[in-house]
Amino acid sequence: MKTLKLLVICLFVTAYSFANVSSTEKDALIAIYNTTKGAEWSATWDLESPIDTWYGIKVEDNKVVEISLQFNNLQGELPEEIGNLIHVKKLNLGFNKLRGKLPSSLKNLKELTSLELFMNNFEGEIPPELGELKKLEALKLYSNKFAGNIPESLMSLTNLKELLLGSNYLTGNIPREIFALSKLQKLSLMDNKMEGEIPVEIAQLTDLEELLLSTNQFTGDLPMELMNLTKLNTMMVSDNNLNQEFISISGKNPPSLVHLEMQNATATMDLEKE
Repeated sequence: MKTLKLLVICLFVTAYSFANVSSTEKDALIAIYNTTKGAEWSATWDLESPIDTWYGIKVEDNKVVEISLQFNNLQGELPEEIGNLIHVKKLNLGFNKLRGKLPSSLKNLKELTSLELFMNNFEGEIPPELGELKKLEALKLYSNKFAGNIPESLMSLTNLKELLLGSNYLTGNIPREIFALSKLQKLSLMDNKMEGEIPVEIAQLTDLEELLLSTNQFTGDLPMELMNLTKLNTMMVSDNNLNQEFISISGKNPPSLVHLEMQNATATMDLEKE
C-alpha cells in the first residue's frame, strides 16, 4: 500500500511539473524550437523535461516570462505562435541566424518590456504593430536587413529608453513625433539610408545620453538646440550630407559639441553597441 501511495505521489508531482505552464505556451515554445532547428541549437531543449528546466526559459507563477536564447545558433523563421506567449516580459534572440519577416503576432506580447532581435538576418519592414507594445522599454533591432521607413507607430512607445535600429537598410526621415519618446536614453539609426534633416524635436529628449546618426544621407544643419541635452555624452553624425562635417564625440560636456565642427573630418565607423 505504501508503495502504491508513493507511486501515486510521484505521478502527481510529475504531472504537476508539466502542468505548470499552459499547453498554449508550451506549444508556442515547441513551435519556436521546430522552426528554428532546435536540435541544432548550441544549447538545446529536452522536450520531455519540465519547461522551467529548458535553457533560456524563465517561468514565474506558471507563466513563461522570459526567453533568452542569444548566441544559440537559432536558424530559420519565427513562427506566428510566438504571439501566444502573452506573459513574456523579455525576449532576447540576438546573435543568431534568424531570417524572414517578423511575425505580426508579436503585437500580442503586451507585457513585453525588452525586445532584442539584433545581429540576425530579419528583413522586410519593421512591423507597425510593434507600436502596440506600450510597456516596451528597449527595442533593439540593429544589424539586420530591415528596410522602409521607421513606423510612426513606434513614436507612441512612451516608455521606451533604448531605440536601436542601426545597421539596416532603413530609408525616409526621422519622424518629428520622436519628441514623444520623453524617456529615451539611447537612439541609434547609424549605418542606414535615411535622409532629410535631423529634426530639432530630438532636442526635447532631455534624458538622451547617446545619439548615433552617422553613415546616412541626412542633410541640412545639425540643430543647435542639441547643446541643451545635458545628459548627452556620445554623438555620432559623421558621414552624412550635412552642411558641415562633425567628428564623433564621446565624453562629457555636450555643449561643446557644436564647436568641434571640421570641414574635412574623417568619418568614424563604429560598431553598434548597446
